[in-house]
Amino acid sequence: MQDRLRLSHFTTVRHGASSTEQWTDGYAFQNLIKQQERINSQREEIERQRKMLTKRKPPAMGQALPATNEQKQRKSKTNGAENETPTLAEYHKQEIFKLRLGHLKKEEAEIQAELERLERVRNLHIRELKRIHNEDNSQFKDHPTLSDRYLLLHLLGRGGFSEVYKAFDLTEQRYVAVKIHQLNKNWRDEKNYHKHACREYRIHKELDHPRIVKLYDYFSLDTDSFCTVLEYYEGNDLDFYLKQHKSMSEKEARSIIIKIVNALKYLNEIKPPIIHYDLKPGNILLVNGTACGEIKITDFGLSKTMDDDSYNSVDGMELTSQGAGTYWYLPPECFVVGKEPPKISNKVDVWSVGVIFYQCLYGRKPFGHNQSQQDILQENTILFFFKQEFYLFLFLFFATEVQFPPKPIVTSEAKAFIRRRLAYQKEDCIDVQQLACDPYLLPHIQKSVSTSSPAGAAIASTSGASNNTSSNWDLFQGHRLFNT
Repeated sequence: MQDRLRLSHFTTVRHGASSTEQWTDGYAFQNLIKQQERINSQREEIERQRKMLTKRKPPAMGQALPATNEQKQRKSKTNGAENETPTLAEYHKQEIFKLRLGHLKKEEAEIQAELERLERVRNLHIRELKRIHNEDNSQFKDHPTLSDRYLLLHLLGRGGFSEVYKAFDLTEQRYVAVKIHQLNKNWRDEKNYHKHACREYRIHKELDHPRIVKLYDYFSLDTDSFCTVLEYYEGNDLDFYLKQHKSMSEKEARSIIIKIVNALKYLNEIKPPIIHYDLKPGNILLVNGTACGEIKITDFGLSKTMDDDSYNSVDGMELTSQGAGTYWYLPPECFVVGKEPPKISNKVDVWSVGVIFYQCLYGRKPFGHNQSQQDILQENTILFFFKQEFYLFLFLFFATEVQFPPKPIVTSEAKAFIRRRLAYQKEDCIDVQQLACDPYLLPHIQKSVSTSSPAGAAIASTSGASNNTSSNWDLFQGHRLFNT
């Protein structure tokens, strides 16, 4: 209760006959906001006094006594300097104003740091409130033992059609994560989600890589639900980390991307190869909860197997689940609508890597950042965003429309790496095997060697093209402004 009053709580807001619930800041946030308002008011008052002080001029000393012609000439040469020179009292006041402004700036920085700290605590508080609310409304709130083996302990999280519980495996004597999948009764029978999911999870169970969450078991609960049993870790996912810290250093982000690519390389070396298709921060677990430890890729519910019957190296494979996935992290080809389903390959995961890297560096998504999934689909954000400027890019020899904020400072190599990942044309994007050979991800001692290979040479050539096109950015921006 104390945290609810201090951090935030639900309040009911009425709109005529209806009402909605919204978050209200607690007294800790309200006090800090009042302090910010006080600082702004004091700063404005100091600036007002400084302006008044600069308007004052020292008295014309030459008017007190009659002056000779020689004195007048001497005075005319120094009069401007005298008028600009403040008196000692004015100098003291200016120094006081500077000190007061410096103190306010320091105090403001401390308040901002405290606000950011409180926001991180509030995120944890809100997540726990939601978790408790969802657990109280779950049909498994009484902690049953599923399949006579898995004792449910407490809810970890809830998605659109699933709940994840921390559980204890009574047979293997270990903690596990039990994901309970609820099937919508209104879904059409021909989709056969249960059969599809079981097939995909059978594939997941065969995966064995240190950076992929292990799947131990799966079983049906009833006709409308089934369970998967996964490896359990105490850490948070990358999505929660970014909500808490906004972004991370380039070294930390690069380290995470290297580990993700290492897992993707494994997925494309096994037979048959696998496209994850739903790579996003929420599906990347940080084992120790920080950006400097190991990672685990999870959630293969939308994964695609590139078997001989459905995949060929030229066209790829048909996307039979168009509309599924997380739109911010999917490439343009996944949104193409036509008579035939679009063709995809493991380049879908390569695109996702570029988006994740961008988000880790800048704390925002490169496309559709403030849009909902529904808005992205209805407004055709990903596909239209590129098509709108594509022919202009060809004219300027510019590869993509990825815009990089001025801060934080990121190396040109990192920007070029992102541009190569987010190529509009699928044909211009490299595959996972080539991604694993990208010079940016390799140790420095291997970069010169790797570029001598065909894949490395192609990537290096693309990198050079990306860097050369940077000089066209100002021209591109000017062209847009001129034609707006």
